[in-house]
Amino acid sequence: MKFTKIVFLFLLATQLHAQQGGMWVPSLLKGMNEKEMKALGMKISAADIYDANKPGIKDAVPQFNGGCTAEVISPKGLLLTNHHCGYGEIQSHSTVENDYLTDGFWAMNLEQELPNPGVVVTFVVKIEDVTDQVLNGVDALSSEADKQAKIQQNITSVSNTFKKEAWQENKIRNFFDGNQYLLFVTETYKDIRLVGAPPSSIGKFGSDTDNWVWPRHTGDFSLFRIYADKNNRPAEYSKDNVPYTPRHFLPVSIGGVKEDDFTMVMGYPGRTTEYLPAVAVEQIVNDLNPARISIREAALKVQDEYMRKDNAIKIQYASKYAGIANYWKKWIGETKGLKKSNAVAIKRAGEAEFTKRVNAKGKVAEYGNVLPEFEQTYKEITPYAVGREYFNEVFLRNVEMTTVAFRLYQLEQIYNNRGTQSFNDRKQNLIDGMGEFYKDFNATVDEKVFEKLIEIYITKSPQQFLPATLKGAKASQLTSNIYQKSKMTTFEGLKQLLSGDDKTVLKNINADPAFILIKAVADNYYTEIAPKYDQLNLKNTGLQRTYMKGLLEMNPDSRIFPDANSTLRVTYGKVDGYQPMDAVSYGPVTYLNGVMEKYVPGDYEFDVHEKLIDLYNKKDYGPYGVNGKMPVNFIGTNHTTGGNSGSPAIDARGNLIGLNFDRVWEGTMSDIYYDPEICRNIMVDMRYVLFIIDKFAGAKHLIDEMKIVKPKR
Repeated sequence: MKFTKIVFLFLLATQLHAQQGGMWVPSLLKGMNEKEMKALGMKISAADIYDANKPGIKDAVPQFNGGCTAEVISPKGLLLTNHHCGYGEIQSHSTVENDYLTDGFWAMNLEQELPNPGVVVTFVVKIEDVTDQVLNGVDALSSEADKQAKIQQNITSVSNTFKKEAWQENKIRNFFDGNQYLLFVTETYKDIRLVGAPPSSIGKFGSDTDNWVWPRHTGDFSLFRIYADKNNRPAEYSKDNVPYTPRHFLPVSIGGVKEDDFTMVMGYPGRTTEYLPAVAVEQIVNDLNPARISIREAALKVQDEYMRKDNAIKIQYASKYAGIANYWKKWIGETKGLKKSNAVAIKRAGEAEFTKRVNAKGKVAEYGNVLPEFEQTYKEITPYAVGREYFNEVFLRNVEMTTVAFRLYQLEQIYNNRGTQSFNDRKQNLIDGMGEFYKDFNATVDEKVFEKLIEIYITKSPQQFLPATLKGAKASQLTSNIYQKSKMTTFEGLKQLLSGDDKTVLKNINADPAFILIKAVADNYYTEIAPKYDQLNLKNTGLQRTYMKGLLEMNPDSRIFPDANSTLRVTYGKVDGYQPMDAVSYGPVTYLNGVMEKYVPGDYEFDVHEKLIDLYNKKDYGPYGVNGKMPVNFIGTNHTTGGNSGSPAIDARGNLIGLNFDRVWEGTMSDIYYDPEICRNIMVDMRYVLFIIDKFAGAKHLIDEMKIVKPKR
């Protein structure tokens, strides 16, 4: 019995990431987490990180534009995030004549800072546990649909009644698969201006080849500034707004890092699924990821060929290409990592021990059927899940004209379900919003992407769900017909389709070949795939909640963290190298020497700016170099994911030492299974950030805004 218990605890520790893994809610750090952080070297307290009643580190770490993280680094609202997080804004201000992507941008005073309509940053003011209120009356209901409806009703009620200021917002999120609910009081600032960005040869050095790779040599940062009204409150853009005065900003350390230094990363990790059953991980490895990878690989190959030939197309597609490539490469690494770490087998062993513990505690009625039901439901859902991925990846994510056609399909659905007024409102909103889309749309490129992807869809997607119009269709003929005859290839053509009253518009769009295709595919999807997928997925949602409850109940003393859900989290660890495979060892820090070793003149991924070469040759690093070398990036054992892009890497004393921007390829499976041996996050060294701002860009006024510190070791 004692041996069984030891084996179980070992397996559970591996599955639940006992040491240095985990994404923790900052308001709940006191106790076990704080003790572990102190043991790892932290000198500050949990209250310095989060306190609802006084300023702390949380007040310097907002979410950036809904998908990244940033940090305030000056008393004047100067904001630091990744270059790739600000890439769309840098691109939007770029033209062939003023190419800020290629040349960089630096505002030398406040008047030169560039506004970015629609960009927001959101701070967390307070976190409250509202589990009892949200789950009130839920257990009495029998069906999962009724439970979800009651939960949403309770969430609405609590959100509307919880005390907040007029300019604040209440947001409730679920944790532990619906076993806990926390309320976040937030403030969102809407006047965010671009201050500085290095050229892509620095900010995106290595581009897609080095993405998810270590050793890395990328200066992945950009600078913005938050503006507020005269009362320091959120406001839409106005020339009368003033730089935001933060409750707290992070001092910037030039003390550097060394192996085993404590590191803490704070931010808004997007989504993890650490507690999926083994059968779900098998589905990801064997079915879902292969479909996603093949589609994106084909799209990227076409786009890359055109981008290398034409600089205007390169500017148009730079951000789009990066977005597609990011997860394409991540999914490849994730699959490799899950296989290498034997994640499925480890999860199955953990599930066997879970079952033993359930039996031993007499909890078979509550949890005994969860794992067998998972097996059955995931077997049933697999073809529908695969069909769903093919539909989304081909028509809604990687072919641009079909995304436009789908918006017209949605417009028709609004007319059918809500009538003329709603139709007209949505039609006008669609017209108003499509100008920016067509600015970066290239019909020639998109046509070739469509041809490659529709061939994959016809031949590789589950054949039982293939629409009748596509059975036996020739990709080349279908492509030629659509792109030669559809009016959606231009903004003017789209506006023509949408001109006139509702009857005219509906007649026009139903005669357009792109709309005809998407209507056939979408109707088929919503008839043959979505209903069954939603039914089975809802069942899995209920099973996952029960399974998570069982894990918590069977292991009350274990360190079990909630999955990421784009809420504020803390993860901590140490600066540490790693050994991804036999006879291969990586150190934890890279230097500017490595940039020069990778330098390929004229190459869009590995070119180096001549001024950076000059600074390197002169070893003109100012106070930021160490022993004649310029640190660039470093890695640590912090458990991060998408959404942590731009997160601050903070030292033991609460100073900013780095900027999180990536993970190592061998460890990208950490969203599903964290292996402390190979999972590492990648950070820009703040000394490199300061060096680029100061010595490369000559923007010393920005350095002067910051509080620069050099802690004694």
